[in-house]
Amino acid sequence: MINLNSIYPANLWYIIGYIATDGHLSKDGRHIVITSKDRRHIFAVRKAMGIKNKVGLKSRSNEDRKIYSYLQFGDVKFYNYLLKLGFVQNKSLGLGKIAVQSTYFADFVRGVIDGGGSITSWTHRSNLHKQWSLRITSAAPKFIKWLHRAIESAFTIKGKLYCYKYEDKKNNIYTLKFGKLASKVILKNVYYKNALALKRKNLTSVLCLQDKNKMLNYANVIGPDAETGRQPRLKIE
Repeated sequence: MINLNSIYPANLWYIIGYIATDGHLSKDGRHIVITSKDRRHIFAVRKAMGIKNKVGLKSRSNEDRKIYSYLQFGDVKFYNYLLKLGFVQNKSLGLGKIAVQSTYFADFVRGVIDGGGSITSWTHRSNLHKQWSLRITSAAPKFIKWLHRAIESAFTIKGKLYCYKYEDKKNNIYTLKFGKLASKVILKNVYYKNALALKRKNLTSVLCLQDKNKMLNYANVIGPDAETGRQPRLKIE
């Protein structure tokens, strides 16, 4: 059984964010599953939760190779705790607003990025400047729209939400995108020293933060308080 009081709060909210994007609640009202391609990270999450459940391997529905590690554990109390926060069983489509403690919103966002986000770079064809972007993808419209407002409010930056319809998908896919300047503000706040995080995304965030800016606040994507290093506070309803 998971003891919520024994888990370091920043780690707990990171794990909650990770479950929101790369985990799910079983229909039995008891089991939670967390998945990652990085096996070492699953063990780090397991340690942070204070449990010793077996870490298994599985494949995706259209693949034969079992390259994804997963941690499955049963705990009715923790399951119900997630439900009270706003989780649902059909998370991929039905997830909405999550009742995140404002003090740990940055940790929640780090979990979301590690579970369902990407930090990418490329060279601009015209000016040859290195570009960066942070993207978070979700099929749950209510969740991604709430997250969009919440991140903009907490970090005083601006991002754009895109909706895509793929031929092989029944439902729309939403991508929340932040440009280089806004991405730096977010990454600076969420990937702090010694934070529980996916190693490869943590390292990529460092490279992004080290890259010099060629433009100052293009299109006003960052607000006056964005670079102050203040503790993020969730101000939206």
